[in-house]
Amino acid sequence: MAEDNNEVTQTFKDLGLSEELVETCDKLGWKNPLKIQSEAIPLALQGKDVIGLAQTGSGKTGAFALPILHALLEAPRPNDFFACVLSPTRELAIQIAEQFEALGSGIGVKCAVLVGGIDMVQQSIKIAKQPHIIVGTPGRVLDHLKNTKGFSLNRLKYLVLDEADRLLNEDFEESLNEIIQLIPRERRTFLFSATMTKKVQKLQRVCLRNPVKIEAASKYSTVDTLKQQYRFLPAKHKDCYLVYILTEMAGSTSMVFTRTCDSTRLLALILSNLGLKAIPINGHMTQSKRLGALNLFKSGARNILICTDVASRGLDIPTVDVVINYDIPTNSKDYIHRVGRTARAGRSGVAISLVNQYELEWYIQIEKLIGKKLPEYPAQEEEVLLLEERVSEAKRLSVMKMKEEAMGKKKRRGESDYGEEDIDKYLGLKDKKSSKKFRR
Repeated sequence: MAEDNNEVTQTFKDLGLSEELVETCDKLGWKNPLKIQSEAIPLALQGKDVIGLAQTGSGKTGAFALPILHALLEAPRPNDFFACVLSPTRELAIQIAEQFEALGSGIGVKCAVLVGGIDMVQQSIKIAKQPHIIVGTPGRVLDHLKNTKGFSLNRLKYLVLDEADRLLNEDFEESLNEIIQLIPRERRTFLFSATMTKKVQKLQRVCLRNPVKIEAASKYSTVDTLKQQYRFLPAKHKDCYLVYILTEMAGSTSMVFTRTCDSTRLLALILSNLGLKAIPINGHMTQSKRLGALNLFKSGARNILICTDVASRGLDIPTVDVVINYDIPTNSKDYIHRVGRTARAGRSGVAISLVNQYELEWYIQIEKLIGKKLPEYPAQEEEVLLLEERVSEAKRLSVMKMKEEAMGKKKRRGESDYGEEDIDKYLGLKDKKSSKKFRR
């Protein structure tokens, strides 16, 4: 394992955690706390509200989970619904709950996950078992607070806002404000994120009391163990370059980020037709299919995950070797979260951005944000374009399959057949007019 520059020489015992938790950390292979943990945990144990700004993959979950579990263990009569953790995505919420259960395995901690895409009645049954920790997305937690009999957070001791900048976007802000009105003012609040925005600063004034701010990273930064590169290329050759890079990286575990849900499906089909083990994950999939895809990737049954930004926040998949930005994010801060899927907790990793002529302005904004000029990915275009015929045929077959699927869905709903324009829209294919959008 690469030397971890983010790891400090303290032990978890030095931070003041209980013997039970120290022992569990040791069993999980957590020998020494990471920087954000060594700074946040002692402050949290002193009863302070904490704002933690740290790079993605730097151990934020442990930084808030361990002090909550310590407080739960120390409480003379620990109550149900002791802590509530709010997360912007279902997958991240499930992962946080898994980490709470692993860290709290020695003290019998009970968790419930409240997210969309899963039956509310099943979740209500879990709520009735009075778990110590609630982890969920704001919308579904609020649904249960309003509609599930006997569920109240009026005795809540800890509120955690993870990936706080994303929680405060237009999709979550209203629900979050309502939840804050329904929980006790006398509580501890932890706010963690890889990026800090004006909205987060506004929330800290409303939600936290005399918080201590920890910056275990510069405002927008990537870890030193991450090798970042770009490749400027014509849009028409982007698929060839993607296949070339994935072939060159054969045997590696890769995440490929696209802009739309439909393009995850199309790219996964193209790569599968070329014999690569790819699987898509996006917000249009049901929760069970998303989790199934994630588990196939985690288990190694698939080594290429094609995803939208829904997968870029907080998912701790330790073995990701390569992140490829097939589409450059329009919001440069999303770049930080995407590339944070690799080079986690001291490991090395590679991030490659494929930049076409329409995305150059967005890419320049990314370089400004991270404060560095990145080197170009070395590849001979002649060698890359040797793949063009095979890639074009794989794409033709994939487009045909998606058109057939799309038409089948329409017919099953008793609607008229897709026109060519509808199919192109479904596929996310750009005509010359729509391409002008990318010339901004």
